[in-house]
Amino acid sequence: MSDPLLPQEDGQTPLTHEDLEGLIPSHITLRGELNEAEQANIIEGQSWAYKRSSKVLSIDFLNALHKRMFGNVWKWAGKFRISGKNIGVDAYKIPTELQELINNTAYWIEHEIYPPDEIAARFHHRLVFIHPYPNGNGRHARMAADLLLRSMGQEPFTWGSENLIKPSDTRAEYIAALRAADGHGYDQLFRFVRS
Repeated sequence: MSDPLLPQEDGQTPLTHEDLEGLIPSHITLRGELNEAEQANIIEGQSWAYKRSSKVLSIDFLNALHKRMFGNVWKWAGKFRISGKNIGVDAYKIPTELQELINNTAYWIEHEIYPPDEIAARFHHRLVFIHPYPNGNGRHARMAADLLLRSMGQEPFTWGSENLIKPSDTRAEYIAALRAADGHGYDQLFRFVRS
């Protein structure tokens, strides 16, 4: 089975029947077309999110953010996945794990357990690790972390200053940093988010 964190296809690759499940625009048939549609929707979602002073640390907000980022493209946007994947927690654990992350993050902020960058990076990592949605988890978690930073009066992360969707050395570095954080080694991720 291929690694869902590492893209295997180029923009001209036809989408499979499984890829098309839940897709709203019927004209999309190629991976590149899907990427373009998602990116346009993400920009709309970002605009929506940055106009809000909403509390980032709530399940309702995180679901609304995912829906705003992907709701023009996917029917399941903003809804937790209901099936298992080779990444993420078991589907039935998503609400509990997400609430625990929210509670821990709020505690870290309130009691200044970590500096703001470390709080946001840890929040991002755990949100990706939980993998609450069928797709778009990394992009959603990066935007949520940037919004969390904004709520703490900080600048958003640079995320390696490169597109993390397309295969690249920067994406490979990002994936390696996430995997190191899975084993509680966060230093690589802390460096990456501001590189």
